[in-house]
Amino acid sequence: MSGLPRRAVLGSAAGALTAGVTLIGLGVRAARSAAPTPRSGPSDRPLRAAGRSGPDPAEIARRERARRVAALDSALRQYDNAVPALSVSLLDHTTGQRYSYRGGDRCDTASAVKVEVLACLLLTAQNRRRELTSSELALATRMIRNSDNDATTTLFARLGRAKAVSRSNTRLGLTNTVVNSAWGLTRTTADDQVTLLAKLIDTSGPLDPKSRKLASSLMTAVEADQRWGVSAAARPGEHVALKNGWDTRTADHGLWVVNSLGRIFDDDVNVSMAVLSHGHRTLPAGITVVEKVAKLTREHLAW
Repeated sequence: MSGLPRRAVLGSAAGALTAGVTLIGLGVRAARSAAPTPRSGPSDRPLRAAGRSGPDPAEIARRERARRVAALDSALRQYDNAVPALSVSLLDHTTGQRYSYRGGDRCDTASAVKVEVLACLLLTAQNRRRELTSSELALATRMIRNSDNDATTTLFARLGRAKAVSRSNTRLGLTNTVVNSAWGLTRTTADDQVTLLAKLIDTSGPLDPKSRKLASSLMTAVEADQRWGVSAAARPGEHVALKNGWDTRTADHGLWVVNSLGRIFDDDVNVSMAVLSHGHRTLPAGITVVEKVAKLTREHLAW
C-alpha cells in the first residue's frame, strides 16, 4: 500500500452501507456538492430556523462534526507518515455516521477472516433450518475465542472453502474482499470488515436472532491475551466484541500483518471499528499502531 495516495473520504451513511466508496455520515458531502444559494452576506453565515433568531442548532452541530473529522484526518495522516501502512473504518450504529481513512485499501486478513468463516457457518445452518451441531459449535468456539487455526481449517473445509465463504460475504454486503484457498491470505478492506461487523447485529439483516447472539457471545469472550487492538478505545464498564488477526509472510520479508475488528458498546455507545495494518517488524509494534489508531478515533470524534 505504500504506493497508494493517502486520503480520507467522507460522505453520508444514514444507516446504509455503500459499496466501493468509503463514507462518513456527517453531512459534509451534502454541504460541498449542493448548488450555492445566491446571497449577499458572508459565505459562512449561520442558517436560521424559521421564527427564531441565532444560528440553527443542526448547522452548528454539522460544523462541529466536520471540524472533528478534519482534525482526525490530520492526526491520522501525521501518524501514518511515521509508521507502516494502516487503514481504519468506523460506524456509529446509534447515529449512522461513518468514518473511513484509507478504508478501501486491501490488506491480508490473517486470523481476522475467522469472523467471515463464523458468519458463513451461521448462514449455512440457517439455510438448512437447523441449529449448529455440537461439533460445529465446539469448532466455532475454538476458532473465535482461542483463534485456533486447526478448528478454522476444519470448518473452512466443511463449509466449502473459499467459494462458500465468498457467497456468504456477498450476501453480507462485502464487496472488496477476496477469499483465498489458504484462508489467512484472504484480502479485505477496513470498510468491508465494518460492513461485516454491522451485519452481525443488524436486526433486519440475514442473520437471525440466535445467530447474532452467538456471534456476539463468542467475540466478547476471546482469550485474555488477545484482548488488544480496538478494545484499547473502550472505557471502563463498556463491552467489547473482538477478533484480531496477526501473522507474518515470507512474501512480505517476514514482516507482520496486525489487524483488529471489534464493536464497543453499552447503554450510551455502540460503535464498530476495523483497523488493518501491515509491514511491522514485530507483533508488539503492530499492536501499538492499531491501538493508537483506535484511540485517536474516539479522541477526535468524541463518540
